[in-house]
Amino acid sequence: MKKTGKAIITCAITGSIHTPSMTPHLPITPDQIAAEAIAAADAGAAMLHLHARDPVTGKPDQNPELFKQFLPRIKQATDAIINITTGGGLGMPLDQRLAAAKYAQPEIASMNMGSLNFNISGAGAKVTQWKHAWEKPYLEMTKDFVLSNSFAQIERGLTELGDFGTRFEFECYDIAHLYNLAHFAERGLVKPPFFIQGVFGILGGIGPDPENVMFMKATADRLFGDDYIFSLLAAGRHQMPLVTLSALLGGSVRVGLEDSLFLGKGQMATSNAQQVAKIKRILTELSIEVATPAEARAIMQTKGGDNVAF
Repeated sequence: MKKTGKAIITCAITGSIHTPSMTPHLPITPDQIAAEAIAAADAGAAMLHLHARDPVTGKPDQNPELFKQFLPRIKQATDAIINITTGGGLGMPLDQRLAAAKYAQPEIASMNMGSLNFNISGAGAKVTQWKHAWEKPYLEMTKDFVLSNSFAQIERGLTELGDFGTRFEFECYDIAHLYNLAHFAERGLVKPPFFIQGVFGILGGIGPDPENVMFMKATADRLFGDDYIFSLLAAGRHQMPLVTLSALLGGSVRVGLEDSLFLGKGQMATSNAQQVAKIKRILTELSIEVATPAEARAIMQTKGGDNVAF
């Protein structure tokens, strides 16, 4: 792993997993997404991972017109790196998933590195009353859902976005996804340093165990040497313990309401900034320095915030 000396805090603001009925604090509208992103950056996030949602129903929506309503505002108010999803919402076709990133031409875009069973059907188990008709079927359909990220789909995303100078957050939900990344690296379709985001705790992906974190990092060390930056996100209650482990190993961290709705056991987070402030406090107590946006750009070798399309 590349020795950075700093931990990059990424905040994933809204995502496409949680639904409005699960929490009143999930940002839905462009105004809410912009406000939450700006506050997260002010709290210490060097990178903001962004999805959009239908402002009326809260359903995941990749329409670039929605992104146009908050991306310029976030850029004007913060120096944070803006990272646009290409995962979109579950079940979206690839054209739709890529649309926002192709419009924005961001410094960083997420890229899922393999197909997997992606079961979030239990995420709404405690919901007794649904606000919108789409929510419960959206979750329940994942019992029979494969998140498709074929080699052809990945290659298309890497090529089309790479032509803009966009670099990638390589989301690896299992060990095989590291080998998929190595395949594209060997073909010269992506260049180091590789920002690898280990994803732990999604049913269908690698489990949220410390031993699995060590295994993923050891595999990445073997495949990429010091040509990569390791970061980690963990679903739900596993968020803070596992991202802290990543930082202790010399890696970076991701928090945010996309990954967990809670701040601690039994305590619902009321904002993304709360989670950012908590992990920053933990890192500071452990004498781990937190990267500024400028330092994160240097570590990841991005094209810079002035070279985007928004």
